[in-house]
Amino acid sequence: MTLLRLTDRGLYCEVGNFFVDPWGAVDRAVVTHAHGDHVAWGCRDYLTSAEGVGVLRSRLGPDARVGGLPFGERISINGVGVSLHPAGHILGSSQVRVEHGGEVWVVSGDYKMDPDPTTTAFEAVRCHTFITESTFGLPIYRWPPQHQVLRDINAWWRGNQEAGKASLLYGYALGKTQRLLAGLDPAIGPILTHGAVERMTAVYRAAGVPLPPTTHAGSLDRRTDWSRALILAPPSADGSVWTRRFGARATAFASGWMLVRGARRRRSLDRGFPLSDHVDWPGLLAAVDATGAERVWVTHGFTGPVVRWLQEQGLDASAVETRFEGDVDDDTGQEDGPEQ
Repeated sequence: MTLLRLTDRGLYCEVGNFFVDPWGAVDRAVVTHAHGDHVAWGCRDYLTSAEGVGVLRSRLGPDARVGGLPFGERISINGVGVSLHPAGHILGSSQVRVEHGGEVWVVSGDYKMDPDPTTTAFEAVRCHTFITESTFGLPIYRWPPQHQVLRDINAWWRGNQEAGKASLLYGYALGKTQRLLAGLDPAIGPILTHGAVERMTAVYRAAGVPLPPTTHAGSLDRRTDWSRALILAPPSADGSVWTRRFGARATAFASGWMLVRGARRRRSLDRGFPLSDHVDWPGLLAAVDATGAERVWVTHGFTGPVVRWLQEQGLDASAVETRFEGDVDDDTGQEDGPEQ
């Protein structure tokens, strides 16, 4: 049975008459998480995890009709069983389990296997068909231990202080910067934020995620001594007028792409820290195995290598094209007000 099929508006469950992470406005959308490449504006009704309601509403605005479903709780949509299960990607991120007529499909959305304190850890869900992302679906992508990367970031910050430089650390405003915050040592110095980061961090705090204190950099006098500070900003702010206020500064980017040295050079960064909110190659293979799925649809990224490997293992695997591919930052990088 084919519970989900690809349409010009995304994955559609015809029996239940709903979409999962649609590409355009639809009547009923089940949303895995609040990143812009998984959310369509203008839908009549949205369903996401209870943990992720605040994040999704912050993106869609107060008038959006957003319902929240606790992890593991099952509901029926037109006779189709639907439940949401932790994906471990960002706050509220979920996998969508769809069941009808004894057939079970799971849409992973984006996910990672490594736990972190800002989101509920990934849980494997048994199914017949698993739809997996493959953002980093190449054997070269194997993440170093999270604690090691965070230790390196704190050491980099201390070194910049000794050199009299501000530390400007780029990370995606929703998810990545909050994960970085949870691993930073506030005893080193003040932690400042770009406006886009501060807004999303406030949503995390409202959801009860414990994070160290931060100050919006735009609220401080331009004559501030920035040399002790670590400033968190989205990568889209790199090279903008906003960054000039910090004077002498060292720059770094926290992303899975930083595992490849050439990616750092292309961005003209001082440092790159390989910290990803997506699953790496061994994690992806382990996740697929844990589902027990006989059929795997691979999307979002390096689909070809993943499909070939799974087919060699005897699975019915195929690539499914989507409108969005890979790991993207959907923040504008612009600050509010005249401080730009």
